[in-house]
Amino acid sequence: MATTVSTPKASARPETWIALLGRRDLPVDGIENYCTFLGRALFRHGIELKRVRVEWIEDGWWRALRQLESDAAGWRGCWVLVQYTALSWSRRGFPFAALIALAILRRRGVRCAVVFHEPWSHGNASRWLDRMRGICQEWVVGRLYGGAARVIFADPLQNIGWLPKDDAKSAFIPIGANIPEWAAQTANHPGRNGAARIVVVFCLGNIPYVEEELCDIANAVRVAVKNGANLRIIFMGRGTGEARQEIERTFRDVPVEVSNLGLLDAVKVSDVLAQADAMLCVRGRLYLRRGSAIAGIACGLPLIGYAGGAEGTPLASAGVLLVPYRDTEALGAELARVLSDSNLAGQLREKSREAHQKYFCWEQIATKFVRTLGT
Repeated sequence: MATTVSTPKASARPETWIALLGRRDLPVDGIENYCTFLGRALFRHGIELKRVRVEWIEDGWWRALRQLESDAAGWRGCWVLVQYTALSWSRRGFPFAALIALAILRRRGVRCAVVFHEPWSHGNASRWLDRMRGICQEWVVGRLYGGAARVIFADPLQNIGWLPKDDAKSAFIPIGANIPEWAAQTANHPGRNGAARIVVVFCLGNIPYVEEELCDIANAVRVAVKNGANLRIIFMGRGTGEARQEIERTFRDVPVEVSNLGLLDAVKVSDVLAQADAMLCVRGRLYLRRGSAIAGIACGLPLIGYAGGAEGTPLASAGVLLVPYRDTEALGAELARVLSDSNLAGQLREKSREAHQKYFCWEQIATKFVRTLGT
């Protein structure tokens, strides 16, 4: 099923690219949103990005792949950007169907680019089934790389350890924020929220990680309050609605005001982030493919998170303060420092705005896509 990105009319007929998606992620599909914002930016370069989803959940693999073969007959010579995560191409993390889709596209004579939203398997596994799943995913990633004409990574290429030394077809293009970019121009200024400072937590992980994350946030907030911070904490985004009871229980004895907004539309997310004073990032080590962090940067926020993933990437040039992993004492101390030192907060906000314009705005991203794909 094809869906054209909604864009203004152009005087000349634009070139057409295809963004090929697998299973829709619920309740929010970050990859579909990524393609939407990318498509809007590409249109300004004379390129129409059409989103086509392989509906294997609804139709089954046989019918979905037959439909892909039929659709691809009209794409000869076009760039098709295959959007890859393991679970978008499989129910249980064995994404062999992505290879079948790539083979169909190549047979139809399209120009295949793979956009790796996951360039490797998920971490270390203790169960034998998880180990087999990881081996499978790494094998599929390698075969997708081999079969594509171009490959796009959202991580710096030097961090992709499995790339061959003679690699000449890969490009590093960071992700952008899936929120309106006008929020990046919002003028943050001290005192706009009164005496209290707003700290936002954008998205939480899944069970069992959410309890660990909430414990870290609560401990850091206690430290910040002990150091004199007067703050209000706002939860919003994926996982926060489901964790409402856990949030209330964890913060029952923490002397701060807590709001839980749950899932919001993109415009409302921008509004909330633009009015915040800082963002806490505790979903593991802060890294470059963390869309919630990129949204905070787009809104000029200081970010406080865990070290170990941002170093050596454009994320490190933004207004981020990194502390050792799960050191909640240090996390709270840095949060208190940002909220009490207006000069430091202003410097961090400016660094986030500069990093957004240099690396993470959609115009920059679209320009890199056009250069990479040779248009």
